[in-house]
Amino acid sequence: MVRRKVVTEGDVQIETFSQGEGPAVVILPSLGRGARDYDEVAARLAAAGFCVLRPQPRGIGRSTGPMRGLDLHDFAADVAAVLDAERTGPAVIVGHAWGSQPARTLAADRPDLVSGLVMAAASAGKPPPGSTERPYRRMREAIDGAGDLALPEERRLRYLEQAFFAPGNDPRPWLTGWYPETHRAQGHARDTTPVDDYFSGGGTVPLLDLQAEHDAVVVPGVFRPLLGERVTVRVIRGAGHALAPEQPAALSEAVATFARAVDSRGPRKEHRARDKTRSSEPRRR
Repeated sequence: MVRRKVVTEGDVQIETFSQGEGPAVVILPSLGRGARDYDEVAARLAAAGFCVLRPQPRGIGRSTGPMRGLDLHDFAADVAAVLDAERTGPAVIVGHAWGSQPARTLAADRPDLVSGLVMAAASAGKPPPGSTERPYRRMREAIDGAGDLALPEERRLRYLEQAFFAPGNDPRPWLTGWYPETHRAQGHARDTTPVDDYFSGGGTVPLLDLQAEHDAVVVPGVFRPLLGERVTVRVIRGAGHALAPEQPAALSEAVATFARAVDSRGPRKEHRARDKTRSSEPRRR
């Protein structure tokens, strides 16, 4: 059963879907999209023995708050508020695509809340060489255009095929589920937060670089050379950047395997901590 709860802190409220019991796994969605993209993944993880939390970003569902002038620390603080309210203790944070950035920011800002990171179809955040050249600009156009509801459906389908879906996979599930105001706010946060604020993801926790075989957006194999032995790499076959609607079973299995390994590394702990540690730094906006 999926439970819905709204956590309020100041002028921000964050709606969260939760299901299952066990070690906490948190899923943060990709740019301009929401928690419902991971319905099947969450159900599979709950059946595998995890408590799965899916906070909705601001501007989606019942999640509300200021939408201008935000940075990644603000989006990470929204997730921290949910984990504090749920008293999860350290959790495995799955960041899909753009969601990898607030996931790593959370690990840097609130290391008490993160036991491991899954970077699912995630860019390292360091711009690749030649990123200002024309091919990169065309990809940026496809990424942003796929969620532009003012464009004709045929054009959006071409953008979805170009940027998000592996050859032969149906892109139509992503014609809907876009939230333009959230997209703009998240894009601003990505562009204005220094990469070094979040790049290392706290610098110590295990990190799974979960790559999609046909990812047209991400430069593969960046995390391990830069972050070292804490990084393991796994490839999901038959998937593009969208990943979750293409290969939900493989994605769920990879996350579950990693989360079990993380949970077994340290001393056994209660999965619902009795006490919560709050950051001394106030919410920014």
